[in-house]
Amino acid sequence: MVIFQMVETPALRPKSDKAGPFTLPNLLTYGRILAVPAIILTYYLQDDLGRWLSLAIFIAASVTDFFDGYLARAWQMQSSIGRMLDPIADKLLVATSLMLLVSDNTIGGWSLLAAIVILTREISVSGLREFLAELRVSVPVTRLAKWKTTLQMVAIGFLLAGTAGDKVFSNLTIMGSDIGIVSYIGLLLLWISALVTLYTGYDYFRAGIRHLLSEDS
Repeated sequence: MVIFQMVETPALRPKSDKAGPFTLPNLLTYGRILAVPAIILTYYLQDDLGRWLSLAIFIAASVTDFFDGYLARAWQMQSSIGRMLDPIADKLLVATSLMLLVSDNTIGGWSLLAAIVILTREISVSGLREFLAELRVSVPVTRLAKWKTTLQMVAIGFLLAGTAGDKVFSNLTIMGSDIGIVSYIGLLLLWISALVTLYTGYDYFRAGIRHLLSEDS
């Protein structure tokens, strides 16, 4: 359940940018953003090596998503630029990877709906956050939303391996058709993450509309 909080005024807010923009947590976030063009370049090699390289970069970037926040809290290095760029880096990584997978039909057919749900939710919630920020209302990330991001990352990881990963394992036979097990697991996880994404988006908007109605009253 989403809980909205009033943001403290600048005069009362404790300063947390003492370490500057080049702390290790922020550098990890910058690295995650720089990983996006690297994934694009390696993926367009259009062979198994390209898929494995893009997967390796994606995994390394995904791991930094955990460590930048953890280290920032543990070392008390939270900063405004980190709070701004962290969700942007996540969305760039997810959105770019999904578009690459759609471009070569790794995600196709009905599975396009799952990708559309994920992208639509991310854009919509970002718009909601921006609007509420003008009212000095923060939108804390829920535990379920963090699991949503993890599911998305794992699903995309399987799909980036795709046909290269399918060659490593035996195919599944479903309704008389042979299906690569790695691609199948990736698409299954994509649908699960889309459902969780849809619920968390609904949860955010329900709480946001309730807050806006109370403000109008």
